[in-house]
Formats: sequence, structure tokens, C-alpha cells
Amino acid sequence: MSLDILNHEPLRFLISFALILFLVLNLAAILTLAERKVSAYIQLRYGPNRVGPRGLLQPAADIFKLFTKENVSPNRADRWIFLAAPIAMFIPAAAVWLVIPFAPEAVVADLNIAIVFFIAITSIGALGVIMAGYGSRSNFSLLGALRGAAQMISYEVPLILSLLGVILLAGSLSLVDIVNAQSGGFWHWYFLPQFPMFVVFYIAGLAEARRVPFDLPEGESEISGGFMVEYSGMTWGLIQASEFASMGLISALHVTLFLGGWQPPVEFLDLGNFDWIWFGLKTALIMFTFQWIRWTVPRLRMDQLMDFGWKILVPICLVWLLVTAGVMLII
Repeated sequence: MSLDILNHEPLRFLISFALILFLVLNLAAILTLAERKVSAYIQLRYGPNRVGPRGLLQPAADIFKLFTKENVSPNRADRWIFLAAPIAMFIPAAAVWLVIPFAPEAVVADLNIAIVFFIAITSIGALGVIMAGYGSRSNFSLLGALRGAAQMISYEVPLILSLLGVILLAGSLSLVDIVNAQSGGFWHWYFLPQFPMFVVFYIAGLAEARRVPFDLPEGESEISGGFMVEYSGMTWGLIQASEFASMGLISALHVTLFLGGWQPPVEFLDLGNFDWIWFGLKTALIMFTFQWIRWTVPRLRMDQLMDFGWKILVPICLVWLLVTAGVMLII
């Protein structure tokens, strides 16, 4: 009887959203450790190795430290906007997970316009960056916020355009339908016919998550930490969690749209209800490459960043979209 009650709305949705929040917060904590370990391996050093076995409890120590630190804000700050900004950055990165299919029948909300939902919700993240810079009433913060707004709005254009080829091939805006359309083996995955879009989505995703080499909104060597320079304690921690949550989200969407989602590489490796393992392995691989790039590629200049987005990525998307539509009409 209790299980039947859990299947009813809105209780099912509320419980599912609570589980998603738990997943995203823990993912952010795990990625902080993974980030340090990957950078340590690349730079031939140990990384965290004191707290717990091989440093595995370092994220717990970080969270404890952030919760015990005082949340300081500037005297001239707009307090409500200043405190609301981290929430406005984190909630969109968590909410989109509601439409991500982890495995067959394992999705909280199978929306028939899931891609539109993703585009609409993630656009709020740019607003959060602007709120953080404006609410701090600091010149460095405001400069970082303006950089962030210009970058995130500009790279949303190639990000959205790179989705259109997948939508044409699948004939649906539902992420579940897109994954089902890629069944039958890795040769049916959309990264093959849509390889230019696959690359563009990856690069634009790096920029949307504000990851190196697209971390101009922070730019600590130039603007002292950018839009988050006035934050401390758990408000700063929530901004960091939103960045890692965005990285995980972009990786999961990359897998869903171009790498078959939960689909196994070949059909005889199908795990049934445990196909979420394939989804997790693919997502972890994409997240690893995000970290690999951070510790390998130098930061771009602002003019290079904008030129790359508008003069290279957008034309590539438009040309390949025309090619995709033309081939579909002919074949």
C-alpha cells in the first residue's frame, strides 16, 4: 500500500526532486575530489591524501569547513540579490536533471519538450551570475558578471544550434525518444552523423559551465576572482557546487544526445534495468575530459573567446544543419 502511495502525484515528484537534489549535491562534492586528484596526476603530485583513506573524506571536510565559516557580505551590497544569486545559479543546474533519462523507465519527468525545458531553465544561470556581480557592489565583481553574461549568452547560440541536427534526426524534442532512436549499437549513435555538432556542443558546454579555457567570468589572475570574489562560507560553496553541477549536467546531456544515453555500445551488452551503468560510465568519461582540459589548455582572451563563438562555432552549426536537412530530404 505504501508503495502505491509513492506512485501518486505530487508525492512522487517531490520525492524524486529531493533525490535529484541529493544526487547533484553529492555529485558536486565527488567532483571536487576528482578535480584535485586529476590535476594531481597530471602534475605528478599526490593531491588530497590526509583526510580518510587516500583523501576520500576531503569533500566532507570541505563542507564542514564551509558551513562553519561566516558568510560575510560587503556593507554596500544589495543583501537580497547578493544572497539569492547562488540559489539562482544552483537550482537551474539541478532542475534539468528531472528530464534526464538514466535508464529505461528511469526518468522523473518524460517531457515531450524536454530540450526546450533544458534551454529555458539553463538560461537562468546567466541571470544568477549578473545578480552576483551587481548585488556585490564591487567593481571586480561587476566586471566578472558582465564577462559572464556576454560569454554565456553568446555560447548559448551555438549550443542551441548544435541540438537542431539531433532533433531533425530523432523527430522529437523528448530526450527519451532521442535515446530510443539511437538503439541498436554504437553505429546508430548521433555522434557519427552529427560529429561537427558533437564537437560544437562539447565546446559550448565548456563555456556554459564556465570551465577553463572559458573561465573568463572568474579570471582570478585579472579580476581577483570575478563575480564571486565577495562571497565566503557556504554561499561561495553553493556557487562552486553550481559549477560542478553544470559540468555534470552538460556531460549527461552530451551522452543523452550524441552517445546513446543508457544504450550499450552493442546489443549483447544490454543490462536491462541496470543500463544506468552505461549511462554513468559515459557521463564519467565526459566529465573526466572536462577536468583534463582544465589542467591542459590556457585561458583565452575575451576577444578570442567571442570571436571563436560567433565566427567559428555558429557558422559550423549553420552549415552542418543545412547539410543534415539536405541529406534527409534526398534520402
